[in-house]
Amino acid sequence: MRFLILSLAFSLLDLSAIGADLSPHYFSAKPGALMKAKEKLAAGDKQLAKALKKLVKDADKALAEPLPTVMSKEKMPPSGDKHDYMSIAPYFWPNPDTKDGLPYVRHDGKVNPESRDPKANDSPAIKIMGDNVESLALAYYFTGNETYAEGAAKVARTWFLDPATRMTPHLKYAQAIMGVNDGRGTGILEALHISVAADALGLLAESKSWPKDDQQALKEWLRTYHDWLIQSEPGKDEQNAKNNHGTFYDVQAVRIALVLGRDDSAKRMLEEAKQRRIAVQIDPDGKQPLELDRTTSFSYSRFNLFALTELATLGEHAGVDLWNYTTEDGRSIRKAIDFMLPYADVPPKAWTLPQIKDKHESEFMPIFRQATLAYGGEAYEAIIGKYEDSPSKRFQLLFVK
Repeated sequence: MRFLILSLAFSLLDLSAIGADLSPHYFSAKPGALMKAKEKLAAGDKQLAKALKKLVKDADKALAEPLPTVMSKEKMPPSGDKHDYMSIAPYFWPNPDTKDGLPYVRHDGKVNPESRDPKANDSPAIKIMGDNVESLALAYYFTGNETYAEGAAKVARTWFLDPATRMTPHLKYAQAIMGVNDGRGTGILEALHISVAADALGLLAESKSWPKDDQQALKEWLRTYHDWLIQSEPGKDEQNAKNNHGTFYDVQAVRIALVLGRDDSAKRMLEEAKQRRIAVQIDPDGKQPLELDRTTSFSYSRFNLFALTELATLGEHAGVDLWNYTTEDGRSIRKAIDFMLPYADVPPKAWTLPQIKDKHESEFMPIFRQATLAYGGEAYEAIIGKYEDSPSKRFQLLFVK
């Protein structure tokens, strides 16, 4: 009967992998969560079955997409080498006061479509790469279907390893402001997808589609990139950013450090985040003033809070507790979550600060689930339950109750 229920839930998925721990290290999920999810799936958990069904749908879609690569863009980077990643700053627009539109001028929160054009930017491709590797690798982990592992491996080889299509491991030309510079440290934010892919590929440890030689080659690429991230001027600029850019720099650098086994580096950055991020970014009442001073203040408050909770989860793997760190005057991740709680409820409390685009309150669901696991209580989970599509969301598999 149990097998019949699972068969109905997962259609033609290979369930032989459920109960088998294919990888003990996946730093983007709560420690032990993936194994716990497998056990609950094997026991017939209907909610996780919905989440797995959606994950497999995402993986099937990823299999059908062209392989993303930095070579797909038509515009040439300043170096003259298409292997170099390049992108245009999203909030900068042609100057209406000059004939050639240069230098571009800033309109905070308003995305210039040129910055999302895959012919001129690698930013669309790097997001597709990270999303697809993650979906495919997780689908392989939960189903044991080698087709998904093969798909993830193809995406990874194309982006990182194949001499004809690989990205050079740096971001010198990311988020350039036309007429001002060829790239900025702020563009490093876009490479968060590199760390997501690198982490997810660890789930292919038992797959014949991703042999050890490929994993070692990936690590060589990551070592070069991580060194650039830590030592370069753009990297130092981003590390020193006080707002969400600094937080996401930490998420990226720590995650890659953990993948590479650079545990001392990861722990040092996580310890520094207590003062550098939590103490600086969060007020005693839970407000995030650096994010509230934006034209999309709600979105950026959620964005930085998402980064802080990701960093706290990485801290669990490294033995550094950010969830319960509190300054003497009461600044903490929990305070920031609780401040935003009523504004993401259903119905939400009115947000009275600047917000020039839709708020997307449902994007708080992964944050609230992590808060449930970190702090207990029913307040966070009660809000998640008000969103009808919550059972099908991926966080259900990564942060299991």
